[in-house]
Amino acid sequence: MTEAAQPAPKQPARPKGMALFRAALANRKAACMLGFGFVSGLPFALLIGTINAWLGEVGIKLATIGVLSWIGLAYSFKFLWSPLVDRWRLPGLDRLGRRKSWIALCQVVLLGGIIGLALTDPKAATGQFAMIAFIAALASATQDVAIDAWRIEAADAASPIETLSAIYQFGYRVASIFGGAFALMLAARMSWHSVFLLMAGVFAVAALLTTRAEDQPRGDTSRLHSELGQPGELAPATRAGLLFVVLASWTWAVISVVSFMTLVLAPVAPGGKPPSVADFTRTQGPWIIFATVVVPLIVAALANMLRHRAIGVQAVAEPAPTGLRPAANHLYSALVAPLAELSQRLGWGVLSLLGVILTYAVAYNIWASFAFPFYLDYLHYTKDQVAFASKIFGIVMTMIGISLCGYLFVRIGRFPTVLLGAVLPPAGNLVYADLAEGGHGIDAVAHLLRLDVLAQWFGSDERMVRLLLAISFENISVGIALTALVAYISGMVNKRYSAIQFALLSSLVSLVGTLGRGVAGEAFGRLGYAPVFRWTALTGVVAVVFVGIEWARSARAEAAAKAD
Repeated sequence: MTEAAQPAPKQPARPKGMALFRAALANRKAACMLGFGFVSGLPFALLIGTINAWLGEVGIKLATIGVLSWIGLAYSFKFLWSPLVDRWRLPGLDRLGRRKSWIALCQVVLLGGIIGLALTDPKAATGQFAMIAFIAALASATQDVAIDAWRIEAADAASPIETLSAIYQFGYRVASIFGGAFALMLAARMSWHSVFLLMAGVFAVAALLTTRAEDQPRGDTSRLHSELGQPGELAPATRAGLLFVVLASWTWAVISVVSFMTLVLAPVAPGGKPPSVADFTRTQGPWIIFATVVVPLIVAALANMLRHRAIGVQAVAEPAPTGLRPAANHLYSALVAPLAELSQRLGWGVLSLLGVILTYAVAYNIWASFAFPFYLDYLHYTKDQVAFASKIFGIVMTMIGISLCGYLFVRIGRFPTVLLGAVLPPAGNLVYADLAEGGHGIDAVAHLLRLDVLAQWFGSDERMVRLLLAISFENISVGIALTALVAYISGMVNKRYSAIQFALLSSLVSLVGTLGRGVAGEAFGRLGYAPVFRWTALTGVVAVVFVGIEWARSARAEAAAKAD
């Protein structure tokens, strides 16, 4: 047998379940990755989910909870400052390492933030509480940027990227249970202030364990600068002008959201009327979407046109950049170049791609922050019941949904699975509408499947069966949908810009839903849960339309490629 005919070596299977935990203990990098997953997942669980149970318990209005949930925009916009995390050497901390210096800084801020929340009364000082939560969310999102970079750079033959990513998710899910289910169980037995102080202690211990991680040396960035400096590429002044427009539009959007949050959370003068979240979202929301999505897309298309027509381009190679030019090059490569490549490759099809990304998860994202107030304050389940059903049982159902998505991709194909993922979560909102009105439809299904009899055998009741069935449908649906969306986005990125394009596109997934939470919170308080669940289910129609358009575009592109 010739050398060319010999079979390729078989790739080792990615570990699953407890094998992941054993793999995490097998070497230092994998063990550190487990710790990084935990310190990444715990703040997110506390800030985006558990904190809302606390706010609902002390009587904070749903409209205010909706506005407070806008701190989740920090995770949507984290790609904006990712070049800063990549390039800037932190004075006094850089000796810890390129990534560890940023991780350490963020962990100190996060620890202070969690302690600050524990020592603040959200009812008496809502504005201060919101500001602490917002700073903590910024630190958490920035820590995620550094941890993602560490994971990619630390991967090697002994710790491949697939194994490190799976171990990261393992640690993240454990943190979600700890910061969600366990925190709720503790809150049933002690004050919320004590719970958050305990969470701060757990976070501090986990953060100390991550200090054992080895950091990688700073990479050579000369290739990036040499590519931008080639003849025919846009000149530095042209790039700076395009970059300024993008940064200005994003800055305006962020300042608008933060300013309105501050206005809403400020005390209302006697006889005054609090600002309307619905009015702000209706008047400013479309402009915020325009500034954060449409303007960068127009700038990317303009960059392609200028380069194609040789307007504002370099006639000769640019010398090695100095001063602020390297940072500007990184910003341009992170914020403009990825969209320019997408618009050049897909043409008008980039609009259907962005349409899918912006609308696909709205039905779920728009009400996720109200789950705990809905279960605890409206349906009057106990903290222990919600902890088990939502976080422990719910995570198991999500993992089942993820597994089903993998099977469906192989069985029925990519776009049929993506389309199914667009339909199921809005249908889940209709299930929750039934739950809000007493669960008569859910009870009928439970009786048909004899689940009510099974519950009696285990000493449970129909109320718990009702909650578990609703959460089962919701979490399996979301597991299928989000996994399908991640796979779809991953297949659309260019390998040259894979990390940057994926970070940019995946960050936009929750943008519309997060902005819509303010309106949803006001609507929940004014109309009730069931009508709002039905209205939000209609957003799935928009997502299905965009998936259909994108499916047709992809089919045409594949047919054209075969013809060529």
